[in-house]
Amino acid sequence: MSRKVVRASKFRHVFGQGVKADQCYDDIRISQMTWDSNFCSVNPKFVAMIVDASGGGAFMVLPLSKTGRIDMSYPTVCGHTGPVLDIEFCPHNDNIIASGSEDCSVMIWEIPDGGLTTSLTDPVVKLDGHSKRVGILSWHPTAHNVLMTAGCDNVVILWNVARGEAALRIDSVHTDLIYSVCWNRDGSKILTSCKDKIMRVMDPHKGTVLCEKEKPHEGSRPFRVVFMSDGKILTTGFSRMSERQVALWDPKNFGEPLTLQELDTSSGVLLPFYDPDTGVVYLCGKGDSSIRYFEVTDEAPYIHYLSMYSSKESQKGMGYMPKRGLEVNKCEIARFYKLHERKCEPIVMTVPRKSDLFQEDLYPDTVGPEPSVEADEWFEGKDAQPIMISLKDGFVATTKAKEFKVHKSLLKTTTACVGSQQDNSGEVQSLKKEVKDLKAAMEELIKRVSELESHH
Repeated sequence: MSRKVVRASKFRHVFGQGVKADQCYDDIRISQMTWDSNFCSVNPKFVAMIVDASGGGAFMVLPLSKTGRIDMSYPTVCGHTGPVLDIEFCPHNDNIIASGSEDCSVMIWEIPDGGLTTSLTDPVVKLDGHSKRVGILSWHPTAHNVLMTAGCDNVVILWNVARGEAALRIDSVHTDLIYSVCWNRDGSKILTSCKDKIMRVMDPHKGTVLCEKEKPHEGSRPFRVVFMSDGKILTTGFSRMSERQVALWDPKNFGEPLTLQELDTSSGVLLPFYDPDTGVVYLCGKGDSSIRYFEVTDEAPYIHYLSMYSSKESQKGMGYMPKRGLEVNKCEIARFYKLHERKCEPIVMTVPRKSDLFQEDLYPDTVGPEPSVEADEWFEGKDAQPIMISLKDGFVATTKAKEFKVHKSLLKTTTACVGSQQDNSGEVQSLKKEVKDLKAAMEELIKRVSELESHH
């Protein structure tokens, strides 16, 4: 008489819900590119989406509050000469976003507080170093102004963005296309998955391989890798029979997976989104119309299926809101920004609770926006844990996140910095006014001179 004991978990009844139609972002032509990145990045201020652009590459950045129909003429960020393949907001400054493109370059942009009023064509910094298209970007979780990029040249570059330079090139490790990259919690290790079917844990200070696992998934389709907070590794991939799988690994013993589960036979690559605060991992298949979620724990079978959010329309891409951007008084534990062909729809994941008091157990202290180490220190070998914040009173964005500074004197190339936009828009406005006044004075003088000449 063995009764199946249902595992106790406060996340068993988490449910997903799309928002009302007027809370979506409508009439946006989401990029048709076939590329397995998220195509969307969000933070407590903005949502950014890669869009179709004639003659070049572009993405759109909207203030979160700008829901509803977006005008065709709405400005975009359009400095790339080829399609944009990946975008990611900086975790330490909500106004800074990086983009990687088919034009082989990486660009860093500064978005003004209220959003764009005119299209943006000049990046704060342009990072040149890849010889083929750049399809993967990932900011360092704790170090200020450190960006990792991976290109179709099978090279991983770690950039010191403030100096506009490639501080470390990892160019002899991967023998084929890199599928995904991931930092661990304090950014002292990186993890990559590659078309050569090898998953590698690496030291980002030295660019050396610490340990590797061949064929975490037997199939030849792309697989993804992500660090759990305790150092374990979650992978999503395909079996030899093209079934989608999710597995958990212990890098101390790569022999066998702790668990490996078959999911279904869909063909879309599963994008994993992991929340270290709750231990919940969300798997969003590109081209699927569902989000499956699991709880990852220390006891077998380690990956516990919770539930699935399903909808009618498939997702072209997916943005994932940082914890500090959620509404804690509504017991919201995750929010996704699902890209359709012509719109972006927020999907809210909620733990059903009756009380509207702050739920301590759902919201342990979470990663805040303050970096814990500067780029130069980190490249000299200093690792640092993330600086945590409490969400008890909700997250309030400080007036201006850490000022984004580009040390012009330190920039290796003049092209790397096309007019640094670090001044606040106020300063820019006053400069513009000054120029306008000068022009007016100039015209006045020319007019007087010509008058005097005609009198003589």
